[in-house]
Amino acid sequence: MGHAYRWQPLDGIGLEHLNLDYRDDLIVADGVVVGDCGDAPFGCSYRICCDTAWRVRSVEVHAAGGASLVLTSDGSGHWRDGDGAVQPQLGGCTDVDIAATPFTNTLPVRRLGAVLQARTRIAVVYIPVPALAARRMEQAYTRLADGRYLYEGPIGDFQAELELDADGLVRHYPSLFTRLLPA
Repeated sequence: MGHAYRWQPLDGIGLEHLNLDYRDDLIVADGVVVGDCGDAPFGCSYRICCDTAWRVRSVEVHAAGGASLVLTSDGSGHWRDGDGAVQPQLGGCTDVDIAATPFTNTLPVRRLGAVLQARTRIAVVYIPVPALAARRMEQAYTRLADGRYLYEGPIGDFQAELELDADGLVRHYPSLFTRLLPA
């Protein structure tokens, strides 16, 4: 069963369209984002595949006219690039954070569930757009109330109180994104 979502940035011009498909043994997120990064426009597409426990198993990101990134994971924090080479610098990261999309905030919220009643630090594979130079980043999530989470990332540098729907997808991300579809 698939679902469609759209977000727009609150500052600048852009749009994201995401198809989220729940299969028997896999959750597949296919997204396309166009927007501004500093003074330059960008476009990218991404695909994230998770197992049914919301552990990322693969991520592909392609910047229009530029870089591409392919990573696979065993779901327990061990990563390889598209050629199969081990990526030790990403060790211990379970989730991914693609800078251009609020969707990737859904991954730790769904994966961790009730654990987020207390502030929970995690390590993620952070992917800036359009450079796609993956690196490890420390973040934290805390459930504040139904549909409200405090996001911190990188720790000590940024905070936002996210408004999520019952499925864990961002409705509103202060100063960055708001959801258009479904409203």
